[in-house]
Order: sequence, then C-alpha cells, then structure tokens
Amino acid sequence: MPIRAVLWDIDDTIFDYTGADRVGMRKHLEQEGLPDEYGSAEEALVAWRAITDTHWARFAAGETDFQGQRRDRVREFLSRALTDAEADDWFARHVAHYEAAWSLFPDAVPALDLLANHYRHAVLSNSSIHNQDRKLRTLGVRERFEAVVCAVELGVSKPEAGAFHAACEALGLEPQDVVYVGDHPDIDAAGAVAAGLKGIWLDRGGRGGRPELERITGLDELPGLLAGDTRFGAPDTFG
Repeated sequence: MPIRAVLWDIDDTIFDYTGADRVGMRKHLEQEGLPDEYGSAEEALVAWRAITDTHWARFAAGETDFQGQRRDRVREFLSRALTDAEADDWFARHVAHYEAAWSLFPDAVPALDLLANHYRHAVLSNSSIHNQDRKLRTLGVRERFEAVVCAVELGVSKPEAGAFHAACEALGLEPQDVVYVGDHPDIDAAGAVAAGLKGIWLDRGGRGGRPELERITGLDELPGLLAGDTRFGAPDTFG
C-alpha cells in the first residue's frame, strides 16, 4: 500500500523549539538575574536543557503530569524549594520570552507546500493540545493539518504504540498507510516503525549512526524520499 498521510512531530521538526527556548531563557535570565549556581549564562542554558530533558522523560514515562514537570524543572534549575504558585509564576515569565522567539524552520513551509496535494497531514506530539494547537495557529500552519493529537490528552506518549495508533485512527487510516517524521531517532522514528508505521528520522544535526532508520537531514529531502523510494510506495510526482 502506498503512503497516504504524513504524521508530523512539531518541536525541533517543523518548529525551532531548541532555538526559541535558548533565546527565551537567555532573555529571561537577563531580567531575572543569573542563579548563583551558574558561572555564566551559557552554563545555565546547558543546565536548563539537561534538566528539561530529564523531567520531560519523567513525564513521558508517566511519573509526573505536564504541569508537574514544569514545576520540577524550575525547582531543580533554581535549587530552591518553591511553592507551586511560585514555580508557575517563574515559568510563565520564561514562557513570555520563549513565545516571542517562536519560528518555523525555513524548510518547513516549502516541504508542506510540496506535499500538500499528494498526502494528508496530521500531528502527533508529546505535549498538550492547548500548547500545540495555539503554537501552530500562531505560526500560521494549523489549517494544514487535519488533526492534532497530543499525549497529555491521550494519556499515552511516544514511543508507545498506542500514541501512534491514536493518531492513525484520527485520520481513519491503517498504520502501514502513514509515515511519521520526527527529530528523535528512538521516540519518533523507531517508535513509529515499532507501531507499524513508516518512520523517518529528521537528523538536522547530521549525527548519523543509526543505519536501521530511514534518515534525512532536512525537510527539503522529504518530498523526494516519499516520491522516489519504492519502500514508501508513492508515485514519483515531484519531478
């Protein structure tokens, strides 16, 4: 069966989450002051990213809820025992700077344009519908996706097969009819393959080292891959 739909990750796939997070946190620290634990803003930014990865993994594993992982990130970053309200307020001030830095990757809209008439499109994200629907609308691309399926509302997150299957069900398609595109080799590409979808790893950093995965280094490669690779079954319509 040919691929009939592209299922997309958002953060660090079509949306430059890492860039926006770094810019937003740098501006936030300029206003809040650098915590005593860090010798420089760069050191603080590296720590914030590592703390984010740790607590996001806890959320994905069901060890905490969405708001809880945010609060725990703030407490660990500041090394302070904050109330929930204090942690929420600090994070909200960070979010204001982060959202001001939102942008799509330059290759996102051109790829979506090339694929628009040949495949159906939807989103599967490990975030919440509140965050991701608003983000896509702010960035001007929400109407390009038939459905936005998010882990917070599902109660199951990537790489669990149930998350991928729920997104396929939202499209009314079987997993083998859908390809998933995301920036994480295990959570996105390998998870999709294990769930019966086709999986494509968007390796923007050119890390490589995963020969078992279908890999691209930019979204400009995606239309040609879908059109020309017989493993995906789509006709060559992109010239």
